Amino acid sequence: MPSQQHAESTLPIPGVNHLIAVGSGKGGVGKTTVAVNLAVALASLGHKVGLLDADVYGPNVPLMMGIRETPEAVNERIQPIVQYGIKLMSMGFLAPSDKPLIWRGPMLHSVMQQFLHGVDWGQLDYLVIDLPPGTGDVQLSVIQTVPLAGAIVVTTPSDVSLEDGRKAVQMFRQVRVPILGLVENMSYLICPHCKERIDVFSTGGGRKTAQEMGEHFLAELALDPAVRSGGDSGNPIALRDSGDPSAAAYHAMAKETVRRVFEVTGASGPKIEISD
Repeated sequence: MPSQQHAESTLPIPGVNHLIAVGSGKGGVGKTTVAVNLAVALASLGHKVGLLDADVYGPNVPLMMGIRETPEAVNERIQPIVQYGIKLMSMGFLAPSDKPLIWRGPMLHSVMQQFLHGVDWGQLDYLVIDLPPGTGDVQLSVIQTVPLAGAIVVTTPSDVSLEDGRKAVQMFRQVRVPILGLVENMSYLICPHCKERIDVFSTGGGRKTAQEMGEHFLAELALDPAVRSGGDSGNPIALRDSGDPSAAAYHAMAKETVRRVFEVTGASGPKIEISD
């Protein structure tokens, strides 16, 4: 467990009310897809939203949000890129998309400090942080730098993914970050021809794991070609109205996330005001 001194060492981001980390125990589970569509769905509810792509080794947020610009600095503060009304920051805006980053822990920690405290986020209701998969340096840097309202753990129904998902839950528990819930992504496929449900990667494992670990089950998301197409084209599926069958689950997830944030932080939520 972290010490009390460690817990007090995190510094809030002025103007940002709630920070939500989206993590996973392994790659390939659609974590960034969940983070992007969560941010878009939260914005559709009328919230002021930011999205930080902390997956510095695989920054896919620029592609999925359909924008790739170079941020400017004003008064030594990095100005986030804005797309669909959401404030964005990603290593993908700063480095060529085809060049790998080969960095060690100290450099990663410095970058996270800059992304969290050196970006002019302004007033936000929610800052969604897309963490890299696993339980490594970046995750710990974020947790040690800012107080998180809670974390969302993304998994698929397969046993391999669930085993790693449990490790992610345990990591957040050990550093005293509340779990907002588990998301079971790629839970099922609706056959476009016969309309039958196909459990490609098994099903129900995420809900069962949440129950066994005493955690909240946040959402069950389908393996949907429209979601993939939206991510590849830079038009996230959550841009569609909540009445759209492919978007409905993401809008429901956003509403449940808001409810969970206020449940774990208290009725009024932590309000952080910008000082003059």
